[in-house]
Amino acid sequence: MDRHVKLSRISRAGTAVFVGALALALAACGSDDPTGTATGTSDSSETPAAAITGTFAGAGSSAQANAIKAWTAAFQGTNPDVTINYDPSGSGAGREQFIAGGLAWAGSDSALKDEELEASKTFCGAEGAINIPVYISPIAVAYNLPGVKDLNLSAENVAKIFTGAITTWNDPALVADNPDAQLPATNITPVHRSDKSGTTNNFTDWLHANAGDIWTNEKNDVWPLQGGDSAQGTSGVAGVVSQTEGAIAYIDESGVTPDLNIAKIKVGDTFTALTPEGAANVVSSSPLAEGRSANDVSVQIDRTASAEGDYPLLLVSYAIACSHYSDQSTGDFVKAWLGYIVSDAGQQVAAQAAGSAPLAGDVATKAAAAVDSITAG
Repeated sequence: MDRHVKLSRISRAGTAVFVGALALALAACGSDDPTGTATGTSDSSETPAAAITGTFAGAGSSAQANAIKAWTAAFQGTNPDVTINYDPSGSGAGREQFIAGGLAWAGSDSALKDEELEASKTFCGAEGAINIPVYISPIAVAYNLPGVKDLNLSAENVAKIFTGAITTWNDPALVADNPDAQLPATNITPVHRSDKSGTTNNFTDWLHANAGDIWTNEKNDVWPLQGGDSAQGTSGVAGVVSQTEGAIAYIDESGVTPDLNIAKIKVGDTFTALTPEGAANVVSSSPLAEGRSANDVSVQIDRTASAEGDYPLLLVSYAIACSHYSDQSTGDFVKAWLGYIVSDAGQQVAAQAAGSAPLAGDVATKAAAAVDSITAG
């Protein structure tokens, strides 16, 4: 396992007790105010922000779950009259509930599609919903293979594993890329998400872009193949892999348990270890999706990026919110809540709690502007 990854995961496990306290400290000491604007700027001549009160529900991305726990601790620490409930039911479920009008906001590891944006107008009004990036994370190819701590996998071989073309760990194609590893004859058990998942969307997109002659399916929130082991949510998949010798799965890095190992993936001509920085570099160099509104910040991830250190197997997870809320209290909450999340303080809290890569550069600026554009009343 890559030393950076091992340390980051052990650190998260060992610091779980004080994540909330750290979040509060960062929120208090940073330039960003959880009850203020998305940009974190302040002016003594401005009218103070109204107190945020009430109970608000969100649902969706299970990849965001650890970050949301830390964000909630910080936000509720400075807004004690707010209760935030988040159900990590999966990106697809979150989007569906939001569009149906059942949530204040949703978390999704893939942006709303054009037809979903159109459907959101029933709940949000004529301006519809917007996608705001809040969480950047590499996706791990995690495996359970005792005695094998370092493993190199090309996209082609990952595609063959998940399509069933490679079925044992000592397959010649795997041995060729891992000459120093003692790969056993253990059967491979690929595990995928059973629910509609943005992580699946991003994983299948990466496979199609880098191994399209083998993985012929387009990206999709729903696993496109029949058979194989599956589980719901990030934690469910991690649990199955942990309990199954020879298993392999795609998991948001924050959900990889310490008993699992993470493979290096082939990027260009080099096998590259997972790092948050490598994911962030790819996002920074990727364009925004075309044809969206000015305040929709949907990133078109460059899956074939191959600069040194790049890690293009990643997800950009979004907060999905209305451009306008007819209910003043809900709109005030969403604007303050998401403003905190995209702030420097909020992003650092997520990095500590979930190992994510903080928003940076143009993406960070556009995310803050998108939050600031939300209106209510």
